[in-house]
Amino acid sequence: MFRRARLSRITRTPIVCSIASTRGLRILASPKHHPHTRIAVLYQAVEPPVVNGLRKPKKPGGYRDSGADICYVLRQHGHDVITEAEQPSPLQDDGWCFPDTERGIKAAIDRGATHLWANTTLFAAHPLQASEALDRYAPRLRVVGQPPLLVDAFDDKNFVNALLRRTARFTLPDSRILDCADTALVLGMRYPVVGKPIRGRGSHGVKLCRNEGTLRAHLESLLKESPLVMVEEYLPGEEGTVTIMPPSSDHPGYWSLPLVVRFNHEDGIAPYNGVVAVTSNSRILSDEELQADPTYADICKQCEHVAEMLRVTAPIRIDVRRVTKEKGSKFAMFDINMKPNQTGPGRPGREDQASLTAMAATKLGWDYGALLMHVLGSAPTLKELRSISLN
Repeated sequence: MFRRARLSRITRTPIVCSIASTRGLRILASPKHHPHTRIAVLYQAVEPPVVNGLRKPKKPGGYRDSGADICYVLRQHGHDVITEAEQPSPLQDDGWCFPDTERGIKAAIDRGATHLWANTTLFAAHPLQASEALDRYAPRLRVVGQPPLLVDAFDDKNFVNALLRRTARFTLPDSRILDCADTALVLGMRYPVVGKPIRGRGSHGVKLCRNEGTLRAHLESLLKESPLVMVEEYLPGEEGTVTIMPPSSDHPGYWSLPLVVRFNHEDGIAPYNGVVAVTSNSRILSDEELQADPTYADICKQCEHVAEMLRVTAPIRIDVRRVTKEKGSKFAMFDINMKPNQTGPGRPGREDQASLTAMAATKLGWDYGALLMHVLGSAPTLKELRSISLN
């Protein structure tokens, strides 16, 4: 069972409930920020630890690009944002965010931060969880991020899949966990299959393998980085992605943004957003498409149940695919992203850098700034975040 402290009332954030269509709904404006709110964003400077022999790859740049987007757009919308540099350039990623080290976090707090946006990968030994120097601030400091004690477990794709399969409520692809490149261990699975890391980041190490030779070579490559890898059934149908928002003071439950459809895959896999902007290979569904096919609403509801089961405290994104190529066939979940990409337009030259979550939000009439404020409005205190565990 999960243990979670009751979240106290936070900045009021009016939002809409889970929907299959926005027709007939009143789109709510971006929430007002509290006059005493001061926001600082953290980037990934701390190396993720080895957990059960597996290490999640550190992102090049440490998410400074999306962190700078968040800072710049919040400031443009009139919010009090503290930056590491006195006058960071909108054309550069550096200088906007604080490192997620104990020293960096303390520097942001010392400069008056009331809210920290943890735009980084968290884990049990992360300073936000483990630093005694932050204890005195924990009851009042609010944090956008996942519970560090849970992320260690939930970044493990096999752990999450096993957890979800126990309920028999969710549709998931068949998979195998291997500690060697012996392709005989995937007997019963039909090619093509997908090979990927257990603790991955984005599309790193994800490859469609159409035959035994390709799979063996890919497994050998993956096993150089990790002692365990996953081989998963390839789902040939339409791909989509669903962002699930956490509860807030004005919305007690988990709810999903409208599903975004993915296309123009490279050899069956959606390319990394750092190489191909998602705005060029993703689209929002029309009201007519949503109304005509109830499977879109069904998978969004399933994704909400997953978020509730995992007790997440910040947005997550779940990637889904139809089990077959037939229109209207059911969707299956193939990846749970505990820290989805959060880039967004606003800074010069970043017009095409909307994340999948930001794209989904536009269906509700929200610009990137409105999305950020809705996320900020659901932030628990650091004390509450630290109290959430698997026990």
